[in-house]
Amino acid sequence: MDGSGGRDDRRGARVGLADVRRLEDVVAELRSLDYRYGGGACRVAVESRLPAAVALLDGVTKTVVLARLCTAVADLYNLAGWTNFDQDRPAAALAAFRRGLELAIRAENDDLQANLRYRIGRLHLHYGAVDAALEEFARGREAALLAHSKLAQAILSANQAWAHAKKADVSEALTYLRRAREEFAEAGGREPSPWDSFFGATDMAAMVGTVHGELAQVVDIRHGRDGIPALTDAIAGYGQGMTRSRSLTLIWLATVHALDGDLDVATAVGEEAIELAAALRSPRTWQRLNSLSAAARRFSGNADAREIVDRLDDLGHSGR
Repeated sequence: MDGSGGRDDRRGARVGLADVRRLEDVVAELRSLDYRYGGGACRVAVESRLPAAVALLDGVTKTVVLARLCTAVADLYNLAGWTNFDQDRPAAALAAFRRGLELAIRAENDDLQANLRYRIGRLHLHYGAVDAALEEFARGREAALLAHSKLAQAILSANQAWAHAKKADVSEALTYLRRAREEFAEAGGREPSPWDSFFGATDMAAMVGTVHGELAQVVDIRHGRDGIPALTDAIAGYGQGMTRSRSLTLIWLATVHALDGDLDVATAVGEEAIELAAALRSPRTWQRLNSLSAAARRFSGNADAREIVDRLDDLGHSGR
């Protein structure tokens, strides 16, 4: 005990690797809650940890400990940004991401800088600022190259593909997607960083399906058909610990089927997506359902399409 009565405030005390490991464990536990239940399940807990975590920086006497602690605190800010993003709080999310970047730079951790740039880019992409997203993804890629991390490069390439798909640039989208697959294959067998560990074969498949689903919306439905096998594989691969990712991928699959006129399938898949989303505290997931509603509205004379639209309208009116 340090005489503080169990308080987390360690300002002025000597901070060692044991303190850093405890913080890393806390971030891992909170991140697992975010994956499974959505940002609303842990955002307050994440933010409540920040003052004590930052205070630890004042008690470090060894350079090696300081670099690792800066990384751990930066990743806590990274998670704070992501949970705020998931809660539809973009300004708070960006502030947290930027503070995380400052600390990642201080730690000279290029891999974490790449991840933070990826997440900032995803925020921009979600709110329709595609060019800003591409700029962040490009800067993230520079950091990933400096880090010699093929997995980080694959994550950035896959998201660059998604951004180009949103711009209806088929050639660029498929080129970046092909590169992401190659980089992901080259990353095999290497231990991922905590902030990149979500991106396994299942998430790679989900990104393949996402890019094709986006192209189906803005270019031609045939791209969606090409993505159905990948979306199906991803849905099968997501376990209980990745509820939000599974729900988001189900939404894409339902949307692609709706765009193609397979409205009975879209209704069944969409219902499963909605049920999963109901268990989440994630406004971002509910916002993604807008794409399914828009696809169903193209077939307003169809009973299955009306069922999808009515179900989603009811959810909107209920405040979900």
